[in-house]
Amino acid sequence: MTGFPETKHYPMLIGGEWVDAIDGETSDVITPIDRNVVIATIPRGKEADADRAVEAAQKAFPAWAGMHFKERQKLILRAADALEAKLEDLAQLTALDTGNALRTQARPEAQTLVDLFRYMGGIAGEVKGVVLPAGDDQLQYTRREPLGVVAGILPWNSPLMIAGYKTPASLAAGNTLVLKCAEDAPLTILEMGRIIADVLPAGALNIVTGKGSVIGERLAVHPDVAKVSFTGSTLVGRHINEVAGRRLAHTSMELGGKSPTIVFPDSDLDDVADQVVLSTRFARQGQSCTSGSRLFLHEDIYDSFLQKIVDRVSTMKVGDPRDEASDIGAVNSKKQWDTIQDYIEIGESMDGVEIAYDGRKTLEVGEPGFYHAPVIFSKARNDWQTSKEEIFGPVLSVIPWKHVDDVVEMANDSEYGLAAFIFSKDIDRALSTGNRIQSGWVQINQGGAQMVGQSYGGFKQSGLGREASLEGMLEGFTQIKQLNVKLR
Repeated sequence: MTGFPETKHYPMLIGGEWVDAIDGETSDVITPIDRNVVIATIPRGKEADADRAVEAAQKAFPAWAGMHFKERQKLILRAADALEAKLEDLAQLTALDTGNALRTQARPEAQTLVDLFRYMGGIAGEVKGVVLPAGDDQLQYTRREPLGVVAGILPWNSPLMIAGYKTPASLAAGNTLVLKCAEDAPLTILEMGRIIADVLPAGALNIVTGKGSVIGERLAVHPDVAKVSFTGSTLVGRHINEVAGRRLAHTSMELGGKSPTIVFPDSDLDDVADQVVLSTRFARQGQSCTSGSRLFLHEDIYDSFLQKIVDRVSTMKVGDPRDEASDIGAVNSKKQWDTIQDYIEIGESMDGVEIAYDGRKTLEVGEPGFYHAPVIFSKARNDWQTSKEEIFGPVLSVIPWKHVDDVVEMANDSEYGLAAFIFSKDIDRALSTGNRIQSGWVQINQGGAQMVGQSYGGFKQSGLGREASLEGMLEGFTQIKQLNVKLR
């Protein structure tokens, strides 16, 4: 496919108005499909722009928080309707903005955004307290109250989906919000704002753009930001948690992962291989924190099951993400492409390495886009750098195992603990293994994505807090006030 839309300027949304940066600076947005094509310009916001967005959110907070939940619910559900009406437009823009393939990722991502708005709108009335039976002369009860202004800092890999985790939950709980777009993929979030800006009261949702180290940092330290909800790398997440924690701000962190996939010898099956390929997130260029990037195969089925994986991956087409035939789109940026390539070179240098599949040899697309085909390292070791560090690319390390205790130990031998995948026809064995895995999200006999309504988050260095569920909304976006009343 060829052709790109005319370059467009996307302002920021602050206080219900579309504005540029105070100093007038802008940044170019290029598409991963072609590094020579500027598809948009955006404001390069600074600290002062963060300040005015927080001020707008703070001004809108009392009325939004004091609204009857039914009224907030109606507006959130109206926003869901508006987004659904533009779902295909959002998907097409996602492909252009992020490089995610339209069929395999961009449309599901846009649909998830809509589903999360509907879900959170539906449970807006569940923000309620409890009464303690403390005797006839006492009324002792709790209120769940919104935190105030929430800053949501978004990643570039799946911005719409991650905005769906943060935005409707914050709003349903009665908070107002400042979203900070990823510099490398800001357009879908700005378009989301354009679609629903007229539905929500001015200032309830604000969207800013600029460098994370500047405008994002200001949001993290701003005294009027009650909570920072961050999704991104563990390195940056540690920093944001530290600076926000100095003023005891609420935080939630959805960070990196190096997720294990364990296949037992009774699961050398075609349908299992399909699910394992799904768990690799190759259809997202491996740019997913839940990517099952360490595949542990029992030695009895190692060769036969690995061949099933190679057979499937070899049929996946890397191409223009706007093309319906593409299974895998483009890596988001040159920086990320170079990082992936560096890790592959490290893996190729390891003693005893075998390369089961190298899609680069038959890759039909390349420059000027950031395309990268999957690479599978066989007979890998769990202590290799490529097996321990998050690559965030289509690279799979396949590791043999023999005893359950050994594979559990290897799976847990990681600073991360976000996701895990276990495959066995023996459900008791699968469950007992899953209970031993140190991950916040364990899937058994399936490799798909997170579901709306489930509590999603990580253990260890993969983060803290939960999102996408009723429990996550209550725990992450409200605080409890205890009231004790003497009646007589």
